[in-house]
Amino acid sequence: MAEYTINQYTNDILTDIYKQKPDFIGFSCYIWNFEMIKKLGREMKKVLPHTSLWLGGPEVSYDPLEVMEEQPWIDGIMCGEGEETFLELMYHYIGGRGVLQDIRGICYRREDGSKKLTFPRKEMDMDAIPFPYEELASLENKIIYYESGRGCPYSCSYCLSSENKKVRFRDLSRVKEELSFFLQHKVPQVKFVDRTFNCNHHHAMEIWRFLKENDNGETNFHFEIAGELLKEEELALLNTLREGLVQLEIGVQSANEVTLDAIRRKMSLDRIREVVDRIQKGKNIHIHLDLIAGLPYEDYSSFKASFNEVYSMKPDQLQLGFLKVLKGSYLYQEKEKWGIVYQEEPPYEVLYTDWISFDEILLLKQVESMTEIYYNSGQFEYTLTYLMHFFETPFDFFMELGNFYEQKGLFSLNSSRMGRYEALLEFFEANRREKAGEESEKDVETLKQLMVHDLYCREKLKSRPAFADPCEQYKKLYQDFYRDRDKLEKYFEGQISDAQEIKGSLHIEHYPVDLYRSAEHGITVSEEQFILYDYKHRNPLNKQARQIQLDWKGCDC
Repeated sequence: MAEYTINQYTNDILTDIYKQKPDFIGFSCYIWNFEMIKKLGREMKKVLPHTSLWLGGPEVSYDPLEVMEEQPWIDGIMCGEGEETFLELMYHYIGGRGVLQDIRGICYRREDGSKKLTFPRKEMDMDAIPFPYEELASLENKIIYYESGRGCPYSCSYCLSSENKKVRFRDLSRVKEELSFFLQHKVPQVKFVDRTFNCNHHHAMEIWRFLKENDNGETNFHFEIAGELLKEEELALLNTLREGLVQLEIGVQSANEVTLDAIRRKMSLDRIREVVDRIQKGKNIHIHLDLIAGLPYEDYSSFKASFNEVYSMKPDQLQLGFLKVLKGSYLYQEKEKWGIVYQEEPPYEVLYTDWISFDEILLLKQVESMTEIYYNSGQFEYTLTYLMHFFETPFDFFMELGNFYEQKGLFSLNSSRMGRYEALLEFFEANRREKAGEESEKDVETLKQLMVHDLYCREKLKSRPAFADPCEQYKKLYQDFYRDRDKLEKYFEGQISDAQEIKGSLHIEHYPVDLYRSAEHGITVSEEQFILYDYKHRNPLNKQARQIQLDWKGCDC
């Protein structure tokens, strides 16, 4: 087994593989690595002419004859599910057993150069797949991917999983045994790759109950679910899980009902909203919601409405993706019908459609970038809550901020976190001056306080940021507080064992405004606050330091 990343030089990968002098090389091909594999494979055949080069994966499974015609260096392609096919190829090449024409689910090149496509392979028994993680040493600090079921009952036209609606599951006793292995080894995160994890109520409930009963207090499990399928029993169980045990990804894709109908996606936005609200009330699960730009009937204004709908649900992450026209998907067959023009090479991303222009796609790219930096990073929570009061919609805010970045040439710069704060402040100052003139100064000053707060929520800074005024007059007050064990005990309720030790994980800041009410209402609430940040006890969902509002004013401590 050899693993490389798309950030490595092709020549370095070529050299490393060549030195191992392999008899057979199998590449897994996806939209993010196929171009690199093609470059690598061409050169590999030159230096290892007698090595058999085979491909597999979604990028080559659906049109193997065409791929082999375009890439003469390929000896064969595994089509569809590869576990059993790959094993039979190993028996043939390494064990000298059988002939290629008897192996189902492959396309290979004969000695005369012609190509042979064998009969398709039947869907395999999920319990026949060996557990691949018996050795975890090489996977330290990596996400573990796990599959308890394969297939999807939905028919979404943009997705490859829609081609086979039959869902197969791994035996639950085997699943529990394998999950126990991850829990015993305290793997940081296990990501289920099941396309719609909760499509079978009993299967989902059994696994979630098992995780609750065997929680090790550390491991996080990620599931991609259909929100509208969640039943009351599942919602009730999810609300009882440890903070951070589970995170959920829900694909909304669009709030336009005509669009959803065109892509054959059955979904109730009202039900999604209701489910997200129910899960959020538990304050224990990270929720990730997805949107896709470039779908049929979704023009710029329609996508703006979809973005604002999903943003209003306040997910922990809002992923703005762009339609990819994948070979093998139903949408690929309908691309002319919808006027979808897309990139010829991977990742086959949409350029424009009958409803949205390339100029508008580029604007959405800017919105995506700003959403990723300022919303999904989780570093600007209170700042963004405040800022949204000054713009007509969340989409307008991210769009205008993206335009500001474009005008200032900031997209080409690799800004530091502090640089992003400074850019946001400059953007808001210019925006408020234009709209409110001198009256904007108070708004800007309040924003600065909220930005300082957001920074300290994430990190115990050595000094206040350059855009914030120094605040030294309370230094002695803070020192006296840390020395007073009784005061510390008041806020930590018997958790203090060593006052000097805990001081290293605490920080106090004074603010001339009420941060929480100012952010919530978008106004300056002139009521001073002292906030104690506890970095030892962070929120498991957003990693923010615990915030304690000290009930003392000024020097009257």
